[in-house]
Amino acid sequence: MLKKILVFTKFRLSFLVVLSALSGYLFAGGSDLIEVTLLMIGGSFVTAASNGANQIWEKDIDKLMARTANRPLPMGDMSLRFAYLAVSFLLVIGTLLLYKINLKCALLGLGAFISYVFMYTPMKAKSPWAVFVGAFPGAIPPFLGAIAATNAFGFLPGVLFFVQFTWQFPHFWAIAWVTHDDYAKAGYHLLPSAQGKSKQSAFQILLYSFALIPFSLIPWLLDWTGNTTFVVAALMGTMFFIYAYKLFLSQEDADARKLMFASFVYLPIIQFTYVFDKAEHIKILSDGFI
Repeated sequence: MLKKILVFTKFRLSFLVVLSALSGYLFAGGSDLIEVTLLMIGGSFVTAASNGANQIWEKDIDKLMARTANRPLPMGDMSLRFAYLAVSFLLVIGTLLLYKINLKCALLGLGAFISYVFMYTPMKAKSPWAVFVGAFPGAIPPFLGAIAATNAFGFLPGVLFFVQFTWQFPHFWAIAWVTHDDYAKAGYHLLPSAQGKSKQSAFQILLYSFALIPFSLIPWLLDWTGNTTFVVAALMGTMFFIYAYKLFLSQEDADARKLMFASFVYLPIIQFTYVFDKAEHIKILSDGFI
């Protein structure tokens, strides 16, 4: 049963989301072990609740796609009653744990759940603009993590939100490209162009990938981090752009898959480069005043 619950809640995805929140917390100066624990567990519970609610909503549609047909609900391996109870438990406990950090964290977690489940999920079947809507809850984790540390809506959390928001587009469109034919069976058309897997869609992926290069350098430009951020963000951004450019030239699934995997690697490297480089940058600045 544990394996079914992990599939139902998309445990691996939840873990990546929590890592992103942790990077935001540490970058904003958080260092309290209790807060880290509450953030990790509370954040993973709310994310798991979102993923589970998404699967409840799409249980009939999931039967139509090869990549989702073996999920617990379409397979009949989990009752709908149990699914509702699991989502309710995870959401309530997760929100309460985030509330123990501060009220803003609880509201952000709840807001991410509501927007993902009740806005993004139903919109997927209606419009490719669902990707834009989904980018908002998708970019909340580092924002929430920073607010867990500061208890304030400020410029720094906003910058972290903005970088992850931009990353969402090439990341998700690469996934949508790879799964385009499977998505079509369920009536989903989530690539940015009406032509689907086309030069037009590849160009928009390329455009957002290029935008990531200067946007990822914002913490360095604001002197929050040192030159390590400049080097890593420039190199990682360029490599990410090259993968997008190869997709633009070929329009092949193989290149979209490479871009998809590159996006999974890109984000945590950038975010934790910010964290470690900020600490080193502060140390260098402090030494300069001695």
